[in-house]
Amino acid sequence: MAYQSLKEINRLCEEEGMPFWRAVLQDDMNERSVSEEESLATMEKMWEAMLSASESYDPSLMSGSGLVGKDGAKMEEYRKRGDTLVGDFVGQVIARALQMGESNACMKRIVAAPTAGACGVLPAVLVPLYQERINRERIIEALYVAAGIGQVIAARAFIAGAQGGCQAEVGSASSMAAGALVYLKGGDNEQIVHAAAMAMKNLLGLVCDPVAGLVEVPCVKRNVIGAVNALAAADMALAGIKSKIPPDQVIDAMKEVGESMHVSLRETGEGGVANTPYARKVAGEIHGKG
Repeated sequence: MAYQSLKEINRLCEEEGMPFWRAVLQDDMNERSVSEEESLATMEKMWEAMLSASESYDPSLMSGSGLVGKDGAKMEEYRKRGDTLVGDFVGQVIARALQMGESNACMKRIVAAPTAGACGVLPAVLVPLYQERINRERIIEALYVAAGIGQVIAARAFIAGAQGGCQAEVGSASSMAAGALVYLKGGDNEQIVHAAAMAMKNLLGLVCDPVAGLVEVPCVKRNVIGAVNALAAADMALAGIKSKIPPDQVIDAMKEVGESMHVSLRETGEGGVANTPYARKVAGEIHGKG
């Protein structure tokens, strides 16, 4: 990707009088030497896969380890009772995030956005909006917004838990989702990048500590916090609140924090909750079977 910063994207948008999503679209066309129609068709396929993955959740499945499964269905049943603390929409978001994370653990088809471990964040916020009131064209444009934010994060820092902890996975996904949400709500380009920055700051330092080395616990539930965090960051940005730290500098800070993390907290399954007595017992049972 040609863009190395969010500031660069917004500067181009201002000079050319274009929305954030179109700047990302044009870069994709240049990068892959494709037409606008071909780029849009690819993004359409991504959305179709994301939507299909969300709609095909199987509430009866459990992962091979037995660690995750069925919680997405429990959350959906609870939401339908109408007495959640967070309200119906956020209840939907939580249920969708759990369901997508469980589907990933159960080896079903998902969209890595930006990674498989963080696959539940974007669909958790986009699918309910699409089903309620947002048309398909706007969703596709929002996905370009998310992609542009994710690409800059990947260029300036990292998106893999093995490199930077879960802040690089769920943190990046939350930033991407926050920016996409601001766009869908009619926010401007500055609000998009400030939402992304606030979402990232809120998850700065989040470690990657998968129990038994599996992308299941605590990964699935962290998708929930990434999605809900994105909603909060987007609403703050839409209210006119800005990140005091410039957005690109927040990404740089995430890189610094990730590089400072002990190796036990970067997807090795050796630290954090993966090193609790219960987790060590589970890991021994799982790997012992192998």
